[in-house]
Amino acid sequence: MTLNELSALPQSEFSRELEAIFEHSPWIPERAWAARPFADVDTLHQAMVRVVQQAAPAEQLALITAHPELAGKEAAAGTLTHASTGEQRGAGLDQCSAEELQRLSALNTRYRERFGFPFVIAVKGRNRYQIMDAIEERLHNDQDTEFTTCLDQIGQIARFRLDARFAA
Repeated sequence: MTLNELSALPQSEFSRELEAIFEHSPWIPERAWAARPFADVDTLHQAMVRVVQQAAPAEQLALITAHPELAGKEAAAGTLTHASTGEQRGAGLDQCSAEELQRLSALNTRYRERFGFPFVIAVKGRNRYQIMDAIEERLHNDQDTEFTTCLDQIGQIARFRLDARFAA
């Protein structure tokens, strides 16, 4: 489907086509629909990120908490979304040794206890060691900085997913 075809869709179909861009958050494409038509992926991405930026803090928190822990319970149970599965696999998180899984689990727990939401990072172009180092580094952030960082990372994830969807 082209961006022109996407832009011509009714709101419900538009939202359905883009529901995987932001993890379990169909309200984002639903609201971004009003900014049609989209000339390019940049314009579409900007509209969707603007929806996130203008959302209430509770909606933003729900967006962050919709993300799975890296190599966490969802990965072990095979219940990650298709996009998350591919992204985590691409970063080598499915190849962690028992020791690496233990370290990652401990870091995920420390992070969630400190901030109250899961660690979110755009894993594309990173390996599992860089990701674990990033968690340790970001554990030193304050709550507001980390909340904003997660939203920025979610925006990057969305861009990667849009690029893949529209073969940019």
